[in-house]
Amino acid sequence: MDNKRDLLHSLKIDRREDPAMPAQGTSGWVRVAGVAGLLVLGVVGGVVGARLLGETGPAASGPAASGANGAAVQAPSAASAAGTANAAPARPAGSLVASGYIVARRTATVSAELTGRVQDVLVDEGMVVTRGQELARLDATLAVIDLDLAKARVAAAQAQAEGLSADLRDAERVLQRTSSLSRASNASEAELTRAQARAETLRAQLKGARAEMEVARISVARQAETVDRHVVRAPFDGVVIDKNAQPGEIISPMSSGGFTRTGVCTLVDMTSLEVEVDVNEANIGRVRPGQKVEAVLDAYPDWKIAASVIAVVPRANRDKATIKVRIALDQRDARVLPDMGAKVTFLDARSSD
Repeated sequence: MDNKRDLLHSLKIDRREDPAMPAQGTSGWVRVAGVAGLLVLGVVGGVVGARLLGETGPAASGPAASGANGAAVQAPSAASAAGTANAAPARPAGSLVASGYIVARRTATVSAELTGRVQDVLVDEGMVVTRGQELARLDATLAVIDLDLAKARVAAAQAQAEGLSADLRDAERVLQRTSSLSRASNASEAELTRAQARAETLRAQLKGARAEMEVARISVARQAETVDRHVVRAPFDGVVIDKNAQPGEIISPMSSGGFTRTGVCTLVDMTSLEVEVDVNEANIGRVRPGQKVEAVLDAYPDWKIAASVIAVVPRANRDKATIKVRIALDQRDARVLPDMGAKVTFLDARSSD
């Protein structure tokens, strides 16, 4: 027990002899009071600085630092928040943004109405064409021969009709003379009957010949139309964006496989360009026809194009949960091309409620 007391006594620290501890007295209390005052001033300064920052901008998140450096810690946080707010692009409140592509409502792959060999292609990519302009010609040798044959049939039918008409005139004169003789009892009843029958027969034959002549004329018109179909013409004003056939190739309005082409070129009406975007189902209530829209092409991000909603297509895509919206561009420009990417902002979008 004596050993334990000696051991505990040896571990006791004499504070009066420790040079690291300040001497107790009036000067020690003064220093303690000074440090406490500085701490109080630091806390008060931090609270005041936080209130000032709350009035001029968003308060910094997290507790305020204590001490004399508390206000200095808050000020840089507020400045950083203000810089971030200025860097973000301003967007109208309640705006809805959607992305899509430039599409042409009027586009066509132009082909011939019949199967034939391409003789000449008169267009190239990028050419502006007008309605009715020749785009290509097919080999029409056989069609031209058939047209000449139909014209010859018309001439033959016309000659036959003229011959029958002359015979009918002669038969009518004979009938008239026989009738006069029969009234004077100088001609028999049989002769009068034969004259009447011959005249009636010639009238019927002439009528048939004239009908055959009309059929031949219709055949000529039909064959002329067939010859004309060997020329491929533009169905509307537009720009050629793709050339699909070359001279010597076979084209057909129906795909038959192999090396047969189905079209000569692809034509786009540049006045029918518009934007198609997909809007999420949850936001479709904020879109309405006639709504003002601002479109920006991916190729020209600094160019804002005024536009408006044409229609909301009444059909949803179950795979993407979106609905297609058609948007008309208020201005036409050569920089707008089919299949360009675009983003649109619905300027005065309203919430669905």
